[in-house]
Amino acid sequence: MRSTTQAPCSSAGRELSRRELLSRSGGGLGGLALAWLMNAEKARSEGVTRAALHHAPRAKRVVQLFMAGAASHVDLFDFKPELIRRHGQPSDFGEPVETFQDGLGPWLRPIWTFRRYGETGKALSDVVSDLGSVVDEIAWIHNMVGKTGVHSQGTLLQTTGFNRPGFPGMGAWVSYGLGSLNEDLPAFVVLPDHRGLASNGTKNWDAAFLPARHQGIVLDPTSSTPIHDLFPDPRADFLTQAGEADGRHVLERLNRRHAAVRPGDDRLEARIRSYELAARMQLAAPEALDIRDEPSHILRLYGLDGGPMSWPSQINAPEETWNFGLKCLIARRLLERGVRFVQVWSGNDNGFPRRNWDSHEDVERDHGPLARGMARGASALIRDLKQRGLLDDTIVYWTTEFGRMPSSQAGRGRDHNPFAFTTWLCGGGIKPGSCAGESDIWGYKPREPGRGTEVYDVHATILHLLGIDHERLTYRHDGIDRRLTDVHGHVLRDLIA
Repeated sequence: MRSTTQAPCSSAGRELSRRELLSRSGGGLGGLALAWLMNAEKARSEGVTRAALHHAPRAKRVVQLFMAGAASHVDLFDFKPELIRRHGQPSDFGEPVETFQDGLGPWLRPIWTFRRYGETGKALSDVVSDLGSVVDEIAWIHNMVGKTGVHSQGTLLQTTGFNRPGFPGMGAWVSYGLGSLNEDLPAFVVLPDHRGLASNGTKNWDAAFLPARHQGIVLDPTSSTPIHDLFPDPRADFLTQAGEADGRHVLERLNRRHAAVRPGDDRLEARIRSYELAARMQLAAPEALDIRDEPSHILRLYGLDGGPMSWPSQINAPEETWNFGLKCLIARRLLERGVRFVQVWSGNDNGFPRRNWDSHEDVERDHGPLARGMARGASALIRDLKQRGLLDDTIVYWTTEFGRMPSSQAGRGRDHNPFAFTTWLCGGGIKPGSCAGESDIWGYKPREPGRGTEVYDVHATILHLLGIDHERLTYRHDGIDRRLTDVHGHVLRDLIA
């Protein structure tokens, strides 16, 4: 502990502080990595202590597949024959319905034909038929309910457990509760849509009031620079290794002085840790993102056709298929290398032409390419994890902010439906081929009135499988013991194997 009687930058007659060790170990990223190693055992100990308070885990890691814009459950996974029988008839919900826009046109049949797959006989739409090969691994929740039909709020509710900003993402909570499985890679990684971010942008994976080091680290595997600022810009050829080390040394001294007069500011600690992590990632991350060592049959599995590949490569597959497939393959590589929580996004928030799941005008036009790409990538991920023995302790979690109405809008579109939608999970202790709830004959509300499944229940179940009691993983903030599930949530026992 620093003496209160000495000047902040004085080191005479006392042990080196952590930050002084950083500066005296070469000043550059190598010195930062050395300093991190001196504290790694303590960091791992803290992570184990938090997890050990609860129970034995069934899973070690999570991959969340998020469909931004609100995917239509009744056109993908939740088969409603009544919509076929009543197609084109005036919609009558038996009660006043408030829609986001003007989505109370006639009943609209499913856009694609449904067929049954697997031993469970689960009905899936043709546009997601690739999931038929893994359908018996999946547990379905068809009675999910939200609190809002607004994209930004609905997305935050699913990603953070609250429908307003200022709360940590689920991945940040997992990072905080369990720590890292690999000291050379982040615990929480985000793979955004290649066209841009979804509603709320980075707020979906922010650490908020948790220590800043737990926020999601964004990687874009479709870019020639997947990790921004990890290496110097190639155009800056005037930078030398010695010059960079000297710059880090000066920055460290400034940080040390800043911290001395601002105790308790975790932003500085997060900055120091980011330098340490950057040093380690310079070796680990490029290898994790380089898929040139993947065999051709694995590339074909994910829809990355084209034979031997360079990086970046030209892939002979539809854009949505290879983009989502690539992110799923990178997710698998990150998971098997020890990343705790990987978030994969499909769809952005950039308006027209629609490249998200917000299909007000034409479900077939908007959902078609996205759904085919998603189904190819997600099924490949599940099959790949299983053949590597990783599915048993990896949870695959598919969700969207809410569903879409069974009535039509603009002829071939559908309005927002927060009253019922679908989420599915598999692996990591999830009971294969199970179902935790159904929607009514229209896919409008839960089949059992007032008995819908909320996101808190899903979050509580995932934490439970990770060995965490959702009521005990808390962080004191503004006089409140905050948690991912707020004051709600029940473990969905019917989904656990």
